[in-house]
Amino acid sequence: MKVNRLTADLSDYPDLVVVYLGMRVNKPRGILRLLGIGPKLYKSHKDQPDGLLLHEDIIWSLFPPHWGARQYWRDLDSLELWTRSDPHKQWWQKFLKDSGGTGFWHEAYFMSGGIDTFYDDMSTPTGIGRFAPTNSARGAAFSTRRRINGVRPKVPPVVAESDLYNEPA
Repeated sequence: MKVNRLTADLSDYPDLVVVYLGMRVNKPRGILRLLGIGPKLYKSHKDQPDGLLLHEDIIWSLFPPHWGARQYWRDLDSLELWTRSDPHKQWWQKFLKDSGGTGFWHEAYFMSGGIDTFYDDMSTPTGIGRFAPTNSARGAAFSTRRRINGVRPKVPPVVAESDLYNEPA
C-alpha cells in the first residue's frame, strides 16, 4: 500500500512562530514549583488567547521532571501581548525573582526567518544550547526582537533588564 504523504500549506501564516518550551526541576523544591504553576499555565492556553493557533503538551523527561509544550502562534505580536498579560506576566515576574528550584527555556522558530533562544537557570544545556555556544542575554541580547532582527520591542518586557540584574536605571 502506498504512503499518503501530505504537507502543510502555510501561505496563510507568513508570520508564524513555533515555540518549544520547557520547565525542568533542578532541585527537590522545584517539584512544588512545577506542580504549582503547571495547572495555571495549562488553563491560560485553554482560554485560547488571540493568536495562539495550537498548543501541544510535551513531557521531555520524567527523571528529572521536565515538562513543556510546543505552541504555534500567528505572529510575534500576539505572542508578545500574551506574555505581557496576566496570568503569564505574574508567573514570569515571580520566576525571574526566584526560579524556585526549576529551570525554564524556550526556542522560537520564525517563518519569516530566524531562531530565538533563552535558557534561564537550566542546570544542564538543552536544545540548541547543547551544541551552540551560549552568551549572557543582556543588552542587545535581552529581548527576542533584538536577538532575531535587531529592532526594539514593541511592548516593554515583563521585567526590565536593570530590575532583573538589580542595576540603577
